[in-house]
This record gives sequence, structure tokens and C-alpha cells, in this order.
Amino acid sequence: IPAEESEDEPAAGEERLDTRLSEQDPAGGEHEGSKDRSKEGAVAQETDGDGQREGQEAEQPDQTLATSNKPRKKKKKRKTKKNSAGEPVEDNDLEDIDSLLERIEDPRLAPQSQGGITADSRPLLYVEHRNLNPENELKRYFGARAVLGDQRPRQRQRQYVRSMWLTAPKNTWPRYSKTGITMQLLDTRRGVQHFTFEHHREYQQVQFKFLDAVESMDPNNIVLLLQMNPYHVDSLLQLSDVCRMQEDQEMARDLIERALYSLECAFHPVFSLTSGTCRLDYRRPENRAFFLALFKHLMFLEKRGCPRTALEFCKLILSLDPENDPLCVLLLIDFLSLRAREYTFLTRLFQEWESHRNLSQLPNFAFSVPLAYFFLSQQEERPELERSQARERAARLIQLALIMFPSVLMPLLDHCSVQPDARVASHPFFGLNAQISQSPALNQLTSLYVGRTHALWKDPAVMAWLEPHAHEVLRMVEAQDTLVQEAEHKRKIRYQSAPRNIYRHIILSEMKEATAALPLEVTSQPVMGFDPLPPLDSIVSYTRPERTSHPSNESTLSLFFRSLLPNFNLQGDIRHDGDDEAGAAQDLNQGVNRLMAAMRDMLANIQFQEPPREDNPEGDGDWD
Repeated sequence: IPAEESEDEPAAGEERLDTRLSEQDPAGGEHEGSKDRSKEGAVAQETDGDGQREGQEAEQPDQTLATSNKPRKKKKKRKTKKNSAGEPVEDNDLEDIDSLLERIEDPRLAPQSQGGITADSRPLLYVEHRNLNPENELKRYFGARAVLGDQRPRQRQRQYVRSMWLTAPKNTWPRYSKTGITMQLLDTRRGVQHFTFEHHREYQQVQFKFLDAVESMDPNNIVLLLQMNPYHVDSLLQLSDVCRMQEDQEMARDLIERALYSLECAFHPVFSLTSGTCRLDYRRPENRAFFLALFKHLMFLEKRGCPRTALEFCKLILSLDPENDPLCVLLLIDFLSLRAREYTFLTRLFQEWESHRNLSQLPNFAFSVPLAYFFLSQQEERPELERSQARERAARLIQLALIMFPSVLMPLLDHCSVQPDARVASHPFFGLNAQISQSPALNQLTSLYVGRTHALWKDPAVMAWLEPHAHEVLRMVEAQDTLVQEAEHKRKIRYQSAPRNIYRHIILSEMKEATAALPLEVTSQPVMGFDPLPPLDSIVSYTRPERTSHPSNESTLSLFFRSLLPNFNLQGDIRHDGDDEAGAAQDLNQGVNRLMAAMRDMLANIQFQEPPREDNPEGDGDWD
């Protein structure tokens, strides 16, 4: 939008903005990105024509224009309007507009159904663009001034960068140029689009150099490769792990964000992050980097204190391949939902997927879903009928969880530093025998859940709710209830061995409780950060060429001289195929001559240092 037009008609822009604000629906469904557009107008203008925004940028050009030009105009006394909540809003006050947009986007103000649960007809794995930006979540916690600081006045002078959804490019990054990665649409089946990343020839050559650098076991070789190719994705992923092991968390996170930026720049024009109908096959090595970069990024977000943003990235990973779930994010999505207080989403996921995915047979869902119902029953703003229903569901599900997975209770109480009562501590159903008798695969799942989510159970109210249900389960065990016998039978038949994606998830999560329980066949093989435990049925599009050198043909003497003189080659630069004896004798003579010349050079370069001469070898006999 030309700046001249915006300065010529400021009043008209204000009137259009007032009209839009007064006509907004409190649900705010169509204004997902309005908050970011009003606060960062310069960025919105830069991304107004980008094809990857799917038309959302063009919805509110007038609002962006008016907001971005407000600091230039003189404040006028205008009529005070009222927003949907009945509070006065000054038209020329930017902070009041921001607070109004904040209230519009507040999910608590969304229309509710008769049962009190938010009426949401969108797909379960629908991803919202505004929830992919951690700054939006931090603004809700600490306010825009605390998060942005002095960034607003400087945005007009910053250089142009391509704005993205997954991460915000930084001025400290190298200038981006095409890396040789593209995305292709393979086919469309039943409304689901299948995509794949592709590596061009120049990128394949860089990939081969990267594999050589990894085999050298020297991180400096990866650093040198990144200096020449600053947006090579696998190098960024591998170096990020090196920085994280060296406790350089900031650099590790920055490298992951740069990898996401490089991959997003290669998106296909019709590839959508929000629809939940775009698929990527993890069996293709070119696609794995995107899965791994998203997973590592959400782990950094969770540690940074942005669980809502991390949950959105978790939904995005699950939507890319919900049937196979190659990184097994179903073991993580319940924890992020509880931390982000998205209890309704977790219960909806359980209700819709339980019939075909048997989520109740995973310890994390068996315990987290009743915990979510318990937290819903504690929300006083909900109707009493809904709270009582949530309380009943929580009681029934937590008892089923304790019956199905009795080995979770004692480690959970131990991590929470809670001493169980005498009846629970002495009963064999929850005792040490329950942990010893379970299969190794089940032990990995329970250890992962306890190590990850025990902090959510430390609430005294949660422990007070858990205690009577543990006693009720013991009463059912002593009465030899059929549910107890069925659960024991299921534990013996199922959980014989864990699939490969669970091992991959445990390795990426780095939860020490679960890592210690990994089998020997997993821990004995090398695990690379850029491709941990690749699938056994990988779809390989190109292979690494074999090396042409044949060091096994060299003699011991030749290897010895090569260790002293790296440029020495006894067999010559090129060995032509020839079986005649004359050629063999000539090669032998040439090799001997090279060997003698190398020995002469070596002996000529050897210098012996003479010992220091003493003028008076007998000494003068005086000692200090």
C-alpha cells in the first residue's frame, strides 16, 4: 500500500477501522490473525502478497493501513464507542485496540453449547496460525510491552525479510538463497493431498559432504560445511544437538529455527499447515528433516514456557501422518494439553479416537484424560450439571487406569514426594511385584509417562482426589472383580514389544527414566540426531556413491610412509588395467623409485639438535 495514500486519507481509514471493530463477532473466528496485523503492521504489509498465506492477509488491508499509520497522525477528540463487552474504546488509542482484539480472541468468550463445552465444528487437528507464534502466547502472559520492548519503532527501518508462519527470520541469519530443496504434490486421494520434499543435484552433493563430515566425528567439519551452505537442513539439525550437549541452548534453538525457515521456503503453493489434510511420508528420507525439526522446536518451546504453542506444533506433526505417527507424538500430546490447560481438546481427542486407536491402552491417555476431566470439574464458571458429569467420568476412568496399569501409582507418588498410606504401600497389587512382572515395552511407556508428567500430579487437590479411588480399586481387587482379571490378561497378551516409532520418540525425548529401559538392540547401534532409527522400509530416491579409493591394496610399508607423508602414493595417481608383465615391472620400478625418493626427502628433513655444550665440564664446585 503506498504511503502517500495512507497519509492523504487518515480519517477514512479510521472510520473503516471503527466500523470493523463495531461489527466484529465476539467469537472472533474470522480474525485469527488480526491481532498480529494490528500490532505489527509493517510485517503484515510485507507478507500481504505471499501465496502461502492462503488469502488471509488480504482480509483486512484497511485495518492494517489505519493501525500502522496511527503514530503519524495527531490525536483528535472523537466519539467514544463501546465494544462487545460494553467497555469504552478510544478510537485513536492503539493500546485499547490491542486490548479489544485480545478480548475478541479470548477463547473464554466464544459461544458455548448447552453442555458448556465450546462449540467447535472445526477438524480435531485444525492448526491456527496465530498459535504457532510463541510471541502471542508470551504477550498473553506478560503483556505486549514486556515482550516487544522497543521493537515497534525500529520495525520501519529493518531490512526486508520474508515473513513465515513457523518461525520468524532474524537479522543475524545469513542471507537466504535457494538451497536445492523443493516440494512436490504426489497425488490426492479422498480429499487428502500427499506431498514430498525433493533434493536437487546440487543439494545431493552437499548431503554427501555432510555424511562424510558426520563420519569424521568432528563437529568442526559440519561448521565448515554450514559456512559454505548456511541453510543445509541436516547439518543444522546435527549441529543443534552438538550445541545442546554443550549447554548452548540459545544457539541450538536458533539452528532449529533456521532449519524450519529453510524448509518452509520450499513449501508447495497448495501445501497448507492448517487444513489437516496434507500428508508427508516419513519413509522418504527427504521428509524426515521436517518432522524432526518440528519435534525439536516444540521441545524447545515447552522448555521456554510456551505449552500452548508447543501443543499447536504437536498437532501439526500429528496431522502430517496421523495413521502411522512416525514420532509417536500421541505419547506427548496429552502432557502438552494439560500444561496448556486445553482440557476440552484432550477429552475430545480421546472421545473421537478411542474407537479406532484404542488410546485407553496407552498409560499416558489412561491417566491424563481422567485428570483433564477432574480439572474441568473444578472450573466454577461451568454449569453444575457439566461439572458433576466431568467428576463422574474422572472417577470411572481413573479407576480403570489404576486397574489396567497398577505399576504407575507407586513411582508417581515417589516422584511427587508423597508417602502412601499403609494399606496402599503394603498391598501387593500396587507393590514392587507390579513393576517387576510387567513387560519391558510396558515399562518403557510407564516410565516415560511418570518422568514427564509427575509435576502435574503434585497438586494437593489432585492427590486428595486420587486417594479414595486407589482404595476403591483395592476393594475391587480383594473382591476379585472381573475387571481386574481382564486387565491382567490384557497386560500379558499385549505390550510384547514396542514399535520402532516409540523407540524413536524415547530417544528424541531424552527422558532418562525411559531411556534407561530401552532394549540392547536399540542402544547398541549408533543414533544420529538428523535421522534417529530410520524406518526399515525406507523409500530411497538417491544413494550415496561409493568411494573410489582402495586403501586395502596398499602394503604395510606404503601405509607407514603415508602416515609420515600424506601425499605419498606408492601406486601412482592412476592405475591402468594391464596384465602384461612389462607393465607390471615398470610400475614396480616406478614405485621403488618413489619410495627411495620419499626416504631421501624424509632423511634430509630430519635435524638432530645438539646438546648444550659446557665450557667447564668439571664445574667450579660452587653451589648456590
